[in-house]
Amino acid sequence: MQSLLELRHLKTLVALREAGNLLRAATLLNLTQSALSHQIKQLEDHHGTLLFERKSVPIRFTPAGERLLKLADTVLPQVDGAERDLVRMAQGVAGQLRIAVECHTCFDWLMPSMDVFRSRWPEVELDIVSGFQADPVGLLYGHRADVAIVSDMDADEAVDYHPLFRFEIVAVLAKDHPLAARDYLRAKDFATDTLITYPVPDDMLDVVRQVLQPAGIDTERRTTELTVAMLQLVASRRGIATLPLWAAQNYLDRDYVLARRITRNGLTGRLYAACLPELSSRPYLADFVATTRESCFLNLSNIELL
Repeated sequence: MQSLLELRHLKTLVALREAGNLLRAATLLNLTQSALSHQIKQLEDHHGTLLFERKSVPIRFTPAGERLLKLADTVLPQVDGAERDLVRMAQGVAGQLRIAVECHTCFDWLMPSMDVFRSRWPEVELDIVSGFQADPVGLLYGHRADVAIVSDMDADEAVDYHPLFRFEIVAVLAKDHPLAARDYLRAKDFATDTLITYPVPDDMLDVVRQVLQPAGIDTERRTTELTVAMLQLVASRRGIATLPLWAAQNYLDRDYVLARRITRNGLTGRLYAACLPELSSRPYLADFVATTRESCFLNLSNIELL
């Protein structure tokens, strides 16, 4: 029998296993859901057997699907390794990625992404520039960092921006807070309470920049460096915090606090990896961005790839 199998088919099956459903797998592979479904149907028609049960949640693979996944787990790492070896032979990969962040909660997802990257590029020195950085892009110009994780793109900066993901920012309230009965919070709801934030400038706080300032709302402030301290203050009715939904999810699951949308349409944050243009051409930079996007998409709740 002539084989129809291609590497893309194996990658599709692995993405299905990791993502858990067709839509998330298509997003992970940057395909439409119909294109992904067509790939699978083509394989099933060719081999005369189903590869997974259509109505199972999460996806349950048939013996035929499991056999191809076993092949994928053997072949794909070898192909990836061979491709990286070819890059090493042609260009060399010795280098470093010093990462600066302007987001306190970034460490929740950055560290696992870095662990994956280290296993793929052991020759690249990977490190985090110590502490929170108010101007991470400035560190790029001063050659004190190689990559900056930022929440906004500035057209005036001579850097390349690599999109990572978007996420919802929610208001976090005590369970007995008077606003807990609301479906969402309006800008004026913040005026009579204390806003608990990380100690960062206003232009780095999405809720201030996108919601409060346009509405002319000024509110009492309290700051803390630690997310757990912020949630403790919220739970004891000392104020309202705003956090990425994925950063608050563990506390919500434990019924420690409540989350409400900010404005009727919600408040969205975005993250980008910025670097100087000369670094963008390095293969390991592209793989760092791809690894980070994939790791976050699979492990963080309620995010969308940019």
